[in-house]
Amino acid sequence: MTTEFRINNFDLLRIVAATQVLLGHSATHLGLALPAGWQFVLAFPGVPIFFTISGFLISASYERSSSLANYASNRVLRIAPGLWCVVFATATVAALFGFDFLHFRALVWLLCQMVGVIFTPGFLKSFGFGHYNGSLWSIPVEIQFYFLLPFLYWGGKRIEQRRNALLFIAWVIFLTASVFVAKVWPPQPENVLEPLTHKLLGFSFVPHFYMFLSGVLLQRWQAYRSPWIAGKGLLWLMAYLLGHFTLMSAGSLHTVVVMPLLAVTTISMAYTAPQLSQWLLRGNDISYGVYIYHGLVLNVLVEMGYLGNWFYMLPVVGMTFLAGALSWRYVERPFLRRKRQTIHVVANGSF
Repeated sequence: MTTEFRINNFDLLRIVAATQVLLGHSATHLGLALPAGWQFVLAFPGVPIFFTISGFLISASYERSSSLANYASNRVLRIAPGLWCVVFATATVAALFGFDFLHFRALVWLLCQMVGVIFTPGFLKSFGFGHYNGSLWSIPVEIQFYFLLPFLYWGGKRIEQRRNALLFIAWVIFLTASVFVAKVWPPQPENVLEPLTHKLLGFSFVPHFYMFLSGVLLQRWQAYRSPWIAGKGLLWLMAYLLGHFTLMSAGSLHTVVVMPLLAVTTISMAYTAPQLSQWLLRGNDISYGVYIYHGLVLNVLVEMGYLGNWFYMLPVVGMTFLAGALSWRYVERPFLRRKRQTIHVVANGSF
């Protein structure tokens, strides 16, 4: 992999995306009055940004993998250790609040979470805001992306140009599917009970795969060295914001026009002043820990009745970032050093 590919701002973009999710969930679950300008925070949805970055980097990682087993083991090392720790941390904290885990249902739940089958069991429905860790819904979606990517590559393996064409056709199909799903089963507020079929569809790859494929295509088209994208982050950012605020109430048109713009903007920002991330973060990527632990921290505050005051945002952010830093240093980074043929060498903490 070339040096120009390796030097990027993805670590920085991921922590920004994780912080956006943290702020959005905190405002919702703590019952906070939204300040002026909050629409600007909502303009950068963290999960689609994560999916785009994932598609970009994981497709490159797959292309470099020596075998399918190598690719799979690297994905497990990235996702599983942090997930297992946050699940056991959740069980420990919930037990301290009096929730009973000494029964068969709890064992089944723990085993399911270990393999990425994420759900909140009935005996935890009254813990915090009703979901043991709402942000983990994206983990099974991400695992489905990992599973599907080799099949897409296999379908176009005979001719390189055919592979890109197949990926583009898949992108169009799943972008269309996302629009269709949003029209037929529009997203519901978190406090509204969704039908099981609606919920299962949301946990599937179908409405989200186009953002992952956006990253895959931009990697395949070498956007990191394109004179139209690399170094043009601020221009793409302005174009995205203009499109977002112009079309934010346009429904399907917003998805079709603005979300691809967000994907291009994400990759462009990654390769604009690409040394910035290393300068600020020194190779430390706490974004995954921030993302997976903020729901647990919020549940603790909700369980303790700390609601309705923006002051409570301070301990949420502080404790979440501390949890993310500890997860990175003592769980994620040690396991990432066991990866083979990673995109970045994990010597100083980057990957």
